Amino acid sequence: MEPLALSLLSAVEPAYVLSGLGVGLLVGMTGVGGGSLMTPLLVLLFGVHPATAVGTDLLYAAVTKTAGMAVHGFNKTVDWAVTGLLALGSIPATALTLWALSHVQATTGGAARLIAFVLGLMLIVTSATLIFRRFLRGLVEKRHIADEGHEDERGVATVALGALLGVVVSISSVGAGAIGMTALLMLYPRRPIARLIGSDIAHAVPLTLIAGGGHWLIGSVDFGLLGSLLVGSIPGVVIGSAFGPRLPEPALRMVLAAILAIVGVKLVTG
Repeated sequence: MEPLALSLLSAVEPAYVLSGLGVGLLVGMTGVGGGSLMTPLLVLLFGVHPATAVGTDLLYAAVTKTAGMAVHGFNKTVDWAVTGLLALGSIPATALTLWALSHVQATTGGAARLIAFVLGLMLIVTSATLIFRRFLRGLVEKRHIADEGHEDERGVATVALGALLGVVVSISSVGAGAIGMTALLMLYPRRPIARLIGSDIAHAVPLTLIAGGGHWLIGSVDFGLLGSLLVGSIPGVVIGSAFGPRLPEPALRMVLAAILAIVGVKLVTG
């Protein structure tokens, strides 16, 4: 543990701290997951290897979302049944994806390109969900899908959603926030939004922890970078959460969606 602590404390870089602060502010103001912001920033601006950016960001997300889960758990805004169904799909999918990534890297050395492509694709999808989330939810509500019926089908769909998130989050670190939440809103349109948000965050903790741990084992985590990001992002999230309600959230969401779409296209066509 001592070498790890020394690595976290001695390798703090001001540029990474400022990046963590900026991402933390945006996460606090918009609620969009840090993966869709932090990972492309590390890859495109700082030239961090895609695998290292993803692995580091996954553990970064595990730390920050643990605090969020604790708050939601204390406030009793977690539907643990939904969280359990998501985890039932995501945990085995995460393990299989990590094995496949390590196999691709060992045999072809092409893991970096695969990660960059999937990351770009997920950013484009995230951008679309930010723009059309309200429309999609309204479409589902108009169909009068109630929680009382079709519970078996809904449960299977939730497990499948967890499996999909396990795959894409393990490869790109993106998807557990905006995409996962949009899908939950469509699957459970009559559940309180606060409980769905809490469930999504609670599920993201084991997902990002397991995926990040797998990347650590295959050598794609930079703990010095992780420490610098946390130093900036933790106060950033607090400040952003405090000022977020006073800002025009729809306008912020649209600007963020445009940025994510541009970055996503660049990574996909890179």
